[in-house]
Amino acid sequence: MRILDPHIHMTSRTTDDYEAMYAAGVRVVVEPAFWLGQPRTSVGSFCDYFDALLGWERFRAAQFGIRHHATIALNPKEANDPRCRAVLDEIPRYLLKDGVVAVGEVGYDSMTPAEDEVFAAQLQLAREAGLPVLVHTPHRDKLAGTRRTLDVVRESGLPPEMVLVDHLNETNVAMVRDAGCWAGFSIYPDTKMDEGRMVALLREHGTERMIVNSAADWGRSDPLKTARTGRAMLADGYSDDDVDQVLWRNPVAFYAQSGNLVLDPVPGFVPGEAASATFEGSSVLRGARV
Repeated sequence: MRILDPHIHMTSRTTDDYEAMYAAGVRVVVEPAFWLGQPRTSVGSFCDYFDALLGWERFRAAQFGIRHHATIALNPKEANDPRCRAVLDEIPRYLLKDGVVAVGEVGYDSMTPAEDEVFAAQLQLAREAGLPVLVHTPHRDKLAGTRRTLDVVRESGLPPEMVLVDHLNETNVAMVRDAGCWAGFSIYPDTKMDEGRMVALLREHGTERMIVNSAADWGRSDPLKTARTGRAMLADGYSDDDVDQVLWRNPVAFYAQSGNLVLDPVPGFVPGEAASATFEGSSVLRGARV
C-alpha cells in the first residue's frame, strides 16, 4: 500500500509518528497551514511558521523517508482577526517557494464578512500563482457553509478541478462532486468521518475525485487513519488498485496540478537507519502520468 496523506499537520506530531507512517506505507505528505491553537498576534509569527513548514518540517520528514509538501494561506479562523490581515501581502512570495503545492487551508469557520473577503482574496492569489486550492468547510453549519463555499469558488473563476473541498461527510459530498470539485474526507477517531462511513460513501459515489486524509494535528487524531481506511476498503472487497487510486493516485493527480509535487524516494534514506537525507537529485512532477 502506497499512501500520500493530502492533509496532515506534522508540526503537531512526533518522530515516532513519522516512523509509524513510513511503516504503514506513507511516502508523501501535504501539510496545510492552519490555526495552531494559540492566537497569533502579528504577521511575523505567521512568517516564522511558514518558514518552519518549508524548511525544518520538510527536512525532519526526509529523515524518515517521507516527502513533505505544504499549502500556504491565512486560515479561516484567524481571518477574523484584523491583526492578521496583512499576512495576505506576504503569501504571494511563499507561493513561489519549493514544496508549496496549493493555497490552503482557506474557506470558512464562522461564515463572517471578514472570512468572505479573505477567502475570495486567496482564491485570486491561487489564480495568479496557478496553484490548486485546499478548502476547509466549517465544523458548524457545514451544509450551509459548503453551499456558500461553492458559490464563492464559482464566482472566483477558478476551474473546479483545481479545488479540493475538505472535511466532507454524507450531507455535502454530492453537491461538491456535482460542482466538479475534488471531495476530501478527514478520518478521525471520534469526530468527522470514520473508516466504515468512508467505505460506505465510496460504495455510493465511486472512487473518482475522492480523497482521504487523516488531518492529524494536536488534538485527538490518528496519522495512520489513511492506512486504516485502505485496510477497511480491502476488507469490504475493494481491490488493491481501488485502494491505490484513493490513497495515492487521486491526491497525486490533484496536487500534481501545482507542478511542485515530488514523489521520488528521499536520497540517502535507508529504513531502520538514521538518515542523511538531502534534497539533491529529486525530480519534480510536472504534468507527468501517474
